Amino acid sequence: MKTRIISGVCLRANSFLSRFTRWTTGLLLAAATVAAQETTTATAPEKTWQSVGVRSGFSTRDFPHDPFHQSELFSIWNLPRSWPLCADWSVKPRLELTAGCLSGKKEEGFVGTLGPELAFQYDRLPIILDGGISPTVLSQDKFGYRDFGILFQFTSHVGLDWEFAAHWKLGYRFQHMSNAGLGTPNPGLNLHLFGLGYRY
Repeated sequence: MKTRIISGVCLRANSFLSRFTRWTTGLLLAAATVAAQETTTATAPEKTWQSVGVRSGFSTRDFPHDPFHQSELFSIWNLPRSWPLCADWSVKPRLELTAGCLSGKKEEGFVGTLGPELAFQYDRLPIILDGGISPTVLSQDKFGYRDFGILFQFTSHVGLDWEFAAHWKLGYRFQHMSNAGLGTPNPGLNLHLFGLGYRY
């Protein structure tokens, strides 16, 4: 019985990883094509380390009487390229690392993520829209009666940063965490997070 369960999980994982690899390869090839066609004048290189900061927030109304809470530290690095989209708009790839605490149902555990994101910026406003997806690790997959299935998850997000002063930014993001069907059950968790960051 255990052998059949493990085999089923492995087959689902291999299928997901195969689709993810094809999708990622396609995006990389498209990005490489755009980069190869660029003819814009080179600008001074950006600093690699983009920002550090803290975030904290709570789950959506799925848990009105006993919400989950998450607090974390984050660090963001600029990746080498950026691309102009149209007049005054550009998109920049970045890498984000987070480490923090997830608590709920009178229990708490570690949560950490590492993954890529894209930042869309309008040059005339100090506002950045970003979105991404990151592999996620939990120190435990059960919080009271809430069972996330396995310790390995994926976290996707969309967010908005406001650079309100030199080197400082405020941010909001909506994020969804789930195991992408690699484990059972797979209830997922939606969170509203608010952050303060220092920009280099």
